[in-house]
Amino acid sequence: MSTSSNNCAGAVADTTGNPLLVNAGLPPFADIRPEHVAGAVQCIVRRSREILQQVESVDTDGWSALMQPLEAIDLLFEYGWGPVEHLLSVCSTDELRAAHESVLSQIVELRLALRQSEPLYRRLLRLRETVGRDGSETRRRIVERMIQSAEQSGIALQGPQRERFNEIQQQLSQLATDFSNHVLDATKAWQLDLTSAEAVVGLPESLRRLMAAGWSRAAEHAGKPAATAESGPWRITLDQPCFGPFMEHCRDRGLREAVYRAYITRASAGQVDNGPLIARILQLRREQAGLLGFECFADLSLSQKMAGDVAAVQQMFDRLLQASFDQAKRELEELTELATQQGHTGALAQWDIPYWAERLREQRFSFTDEQLRPYFSLDRVLDGLFGLTERLFGMRVRRSADTVSVWDPDVRYYEVLNEQGQQIAGFFLDPYSRPHNKRPGAWMNDCIGRSVSDCGIRLPVAHLICNSTPPSGGKPALMTFREVETLFHEFGHGLQHMLTTVDERDAAGISGVEWDAVELPSQFLELWCLHRETLMAMARHYETGESLPEDLYEKLRESRTFRSASQMLRQLQFGMIDLALHSGYNPDGGETPFEVEQRVLSITSLIPPLPENRFLCSFAHIFAGGYAAGYYSYKWAEVLSADAFAAFEEAGLDNSQALQRTGRLFRDTVLALGGSRHPLEVFRAFRGRDPDPTALLRQSGLLTGN
Repeated sequence: MSTSSNNCAGAVADTTGNPLLVNAGLPPFADIRPEHVAGAVQCIVRRSREILQQVESVDTDGWSALMQPLEAIDLLFEYGWGPVEHLLSVCSTDELRAAHESVLSQIVELRLALRQSEPLYRRLLRLRETVGRDGSETRRRIVERMIQSAEQSGIALQGPQRERFNEIQQQLSQLATDFSNHVLDATKAWQLDLTSAEAVVGLPESLRRLMAAGWSRAAEHAGKPAATAESGPWRITLDQPCFGPFMEHCRDRGLREAVYRAYITRASAGQVDNGPLIARILQLRREQAGLLGFECFADLSLSQKMAGDVAAVQQMFDRLLQASFDQAKRELEELTELATQQGHTGALAQWDIPYWAERLREQRFSFTDEQLRPYFSLDRVLDGLFGLTERLFGMRVRRSADTVSVWDPDVRYYEVLNEQGQQIAGFFLDPYSRPHNKRPGAWMNDCIGRSVSDCGIRLPVAHLICNSTPPSGGKPALMTFREVETLFHEFGHGLQHMLTTVDERDAAGISGVEWDAVELPSQFLELWCLHRETLMAMARHYETGESLPEDLYEKLRESRTFRSASQMLRQLQFGMIDLALHSGYNPDGGETPFEVEQRVLSITSLIPPLPENRFLCSFAHIFAGGYAAGYYSYKWAEVLSADAFAAFEEAGLDNSQALQRTGRLFRDTVLALGGSRHPLEVFRAFRGRDPDPTALLRQSGLLTGN
C-alpha cells in the first residue's frame, strides 16, 4: 500500500528496533511486546513536544505551516500508541495492561499540552479568519473543530482551575481503562460446568460444541481429557456467542435464572466492582462540564453533536417511546399466553423472555436461528457482503496475497480496490470470539487514516472486530443471522473510513463526523441483510452448497418486525438511562446511579427490574467508550439510515441500474465526504431533503394504523 516515507516531517529515526516507532506501512503487530511500550511512549512524548515547541515559536500563518507539523504528531500517535490500545482490546495480557497503565498518564498529559497550547490556539484563531477565503469548507470545519476542542479542553482556564481540569482528565482516562478491564475480567472469571446430559437437552448442537470446546481449553492445561458435544462436560460462559443462544434454548428455568443473574451482576463485586468507578466517573464528568461553563455533562457532549441539545434528543425519545410502548405490551402478552399454554405459571421473568421469544418465533415462522446457521458460513457471508458492496459502490475486495503481521492466527487482511483496479484502502478482520483475551462486542477502529501530503498518499486502513462463533468440531465458522447483521454493521463503519475521498486527515473517513451521525453507514448496511439478492447469494449450506430454501427466506423476511417494539424499547431504555445520568442527575445528591436506572426502567420497562440488577457495571459504551451522553446516537442515526435505505427502495430493489446509480450517490456523499461537511448537509446532498423518521417506523412495523 502507498504510504508516506519515514523521511517526512515527524518521522522517528528508530535505531532501537522498536516496532512501535515505525511510522510507515502496516503496523508490525506480531512483533509488538509489552516491553516496547515505555520506550516508544518516551520517544513519542519527546518528539511531539519538540514539534509543538517549534509550532509555538513560529508565528507564520497559513494552512500548511501549521497543519503539517500537527499531522506529524498525529502520525506518532497513530503508529506508536494506536497499536497499544488496539492490542489491549483484542489480545490483552497482564503484562500489556501493566505497560499501558505505566505510561497512560504521559499520553494524557501530552494530549492536554497540545490542546491547551495558547500559542497554537492563537494561530488557529487567526487561521479561522482566512481559511474560508479559499472556498474550502473542509478546512474551515477542521479549524472550527480544533478551536472547539481546545476550548473544551480547558484552554481558557488558568491557575488552579486548569490544574484541576487536567487532574480530572487523567483520572477519567484511568477510570475508563479500569472499567473496561474489570468487565473483561468479570466475564472471563465466571463459568458454570454441566455434566448431566439432561441439563443440555434442547441446546443446539452448535452451542454444545462451543460449550464443550470451552471446557476442553481449560482441561488441556490441567492434563484432563477433552470434552465432546455429545457427552460433555459443557461449560457455560458469559461471552455472547454462548450466553445468547443458551438463554434462548435452555429448558431449565433455574439454570437460565442463574446465568442471567450472573450476567446482570458482572463487574459489581470484589476487586472488579465497577460501582465505585461509575460514581466517580459521573462526579468527575459533572465537575469537568462545570469548569467549562456547562450545566451538565450532557450539554457539553451534545454541543459537539448533530442533535445539538438535550431537548432534541428527548423529543426523539418521546416520539419513539410513544410509537413502541403499547405494541411492546402486546408483544409481552403474546409471550405470556404462549408460555401459559405450555405449562408456565405466573408472570414471566427477565430470564424467560429470550426463551419464550424463541419458542414464539419457531411457532410463528417455523424456523430457528440454528436452522439458519448451516447456511451462513463466514466465507460465504463475506463473499455475499463483498459482492453487495461491489454492486452498490463499485469497489472490489480481495484477500492480500502478501504475508501481513497480525495479532492472532485467525486475523485476516484484505485490500480494497476501485473500479480501475487500484488499491484505495485495506482492513484487518478479526472475526471470532476469544473470551480469554478479547473484550466482548463488535467495533470498527481506524488503524491508519487517509491523508495526502508532499510525502504522498497514506491510504486508510481499518480494524473490523467481531466476536462471532468460531469454528469447532471440525466444522467451519457458522454464524447466526444476528452475527451476520453485526458483520455487515461493522463493515458499514469500515466503508466510511475506507471510501473517503477527503485529503485532509482530520476530516477524512469518520474523523470529524459528529458522533450521532457515525452509525448511519453501519445501520444502513445492516438493512441489506434481508435484501433477497444479497441474502440468497451468501446463504448456502456449508456441506451441500444448496441455497437457502425459498420458504425459509420468506419466513426470515417476515420475521423482520418480530418483537420490533420490544427491541426498540430496550434501546430507548439504554439511551434514556445514559441521558438521565449525564443531565438531570446530581452525583453528589442522595440518589445512586442504580436508582436512576431503576427510575428510568419504571417508566420504560414492562417487567420490573431485579433489585440486584447491576447492568450499569458492564455498560462499557458510556463508561469506557465514546458514547457518554451519546448512546441515543444509535436511534438518532437509525432514523437517518432507514431513510437512506428508503431511497434504494424507491429506486427499486430489483432494478440493478437504479440501485447502482443510487449506490454511487450514497458513496459520493455519505461515504466519501466524511467530516468535511455537516452531516445534515451530507444527508441532504444524498436524499435531497431533511431526514424523516417515517421510514424507521414503517420498517419496524410501528406506523400508526399498520
